[in-house]
Amino acid sequence: PSSKSFALFNRCVPQNPECYSKYASVLISMVNEMDVFHRILSGILAGKDTVIGLGVLALAFSLILVLAFRFIRTVLVHTLIALVVFGMFFVSGVLWWLYYDYRNDPSTELETEKENVKFLLGYAIFSTTVTVVLLSLILVLRKRLQFTVQLFRIVGKIIGRIPFLLFQPLWTFMILVVFWVFWVAVLLSLGTAGTAQATSGGQVEYRALSGICYMAWYLFVGLIWTSEFVLACQQMTIAGAVVTCYFNRNKDNPPPHPVLSSISVLFCYHLGTAVKGSFLITILRIPRILLLYLYNILKQKESACAKCLFKCCFCWFWCQESCLRYFNQHAYTTTAINGTNFCTSAKDAVFVLARNSAKLASISCFGDFILFLGKVFVVCFTVFGGLMAFNYHRELQAWVVPLLLVGFLAYLMSHSFLSVFEVTADAIFLCFAIDMETNDGSAERPYFVDQELLV
Repeated sequence: PSSKSFALFNRCVPQNPECYSKYASVLISMVNEMDVFHRILSGILAGKDTVIGLGVLALAFSLILVLAFRFIRTVLVHTLIALVVFGMFFVSGVLWWLYYDYRNDPSTELETEKENVKFLLGYAIFSTTVTVVLLSLILVLRKRLQFTVQLFRIVGKIIGRIPFLLFQPLWTFMILVVFWVFWVAVLLSLGTAGTAQATSGGQVEYRALSGICYMAWYLFVGLIWTSEFVLACQQMTIAGAVVTCYFNRNKDNPPPHPVLSSISVLFCYHLGTAVKGSFLITILRIPRILLLYLYNILKQKESACAKCLFKCCFCWFWCQESCLRYFNQHAYTTTAINGTNFCTSAKDAVFVLARNSAKLASISCFGDFILFLGKVFVVCFTVFGGLMAFNYHRELQAWVVPLLLVGFLAYLMSHSFLSVFEVTADAIFLCFAIDMETNDGSAERPYFVDQELLV
């Protein structure tokens, strides 16, 4: 519809509300023509109240775990492991039962119900595989349980002294949302930038200039690099606060405002370290995304060998990125301890980890594994609640996709809260290793660590 416009970032924005209602109706019509997407969207909208309720349930489970880890004991870890194992077996059994129940139900005739059966089979196979893998890891790592519990008790004490650490994921998420909105605005500006030219139909279109099309790639790299930089700043903030409290002689009188002090030191001295660490992640992330994109394009045309090669390269970059994230975190902690630059800190961290790998690496791995079990616990019991809730509406909606959304939201919430424990545990692990190498426990050079961790 015709409308006057006003300028917003040098773009013409219509003033007539009818323009927006027309756009919404066209968008809805387009979605309705996409049958699969329509069924998925309708399933989510039909079960939106259930999805919101299960999201609140996942948030409650995450908060309970955070409080439980602050007062962790050996019995609590055994209880968590038992609950996770029971939950995985129970969810796997329910998924297989629902699959056979749907498959043998003579009233299963609608296309939506048939898709539910296919998704249930995939969920059941995935859940059973994860259960077997987790049981194997529990049996392998069970010997380091006691020392890990003591390490987690120290982590709980540190977080108890710095409770604002638990809010760091919230601030980080808010900053990322602001940046992503700005990034989308810049992308829209690029998409409408160019030279105005009249078409044969009497309309006007903007044709992009020769250099603007390449700016989209620049913007794409900036999206990854800046997002990783924000996450690196969060890790350095947590590491700096933990280092300040760990290397404080008077444990009963913690330093004032360690989080604000860590942020101040980060912005005054160590922004370059965060930039370099996030840039290395970006270098490995971009080839992985390009390989995934090329694989999706060529998977219908290339041979099985080419597909296997793409998968191997993708997995290699993924493993390298995971390892680099692990060493980056220790490099950030070393920077907080010594005040050195990124390269020097990374070298020192590698040497410290190499010298202590035989004694302490399994403890760190088991600590990360316990935190991962906590995330599995939240996802497992939230998905179980979703199975019970969605199963009552099996004829009305494609509820397997909302169930997948619920599981993803549950993992995202638990990861946001427990990532603080993860970064804190890794920082304390490195501080402990440096403390053991620097001091000998004598009156002249006493240890900084709490005595219970030395038992």
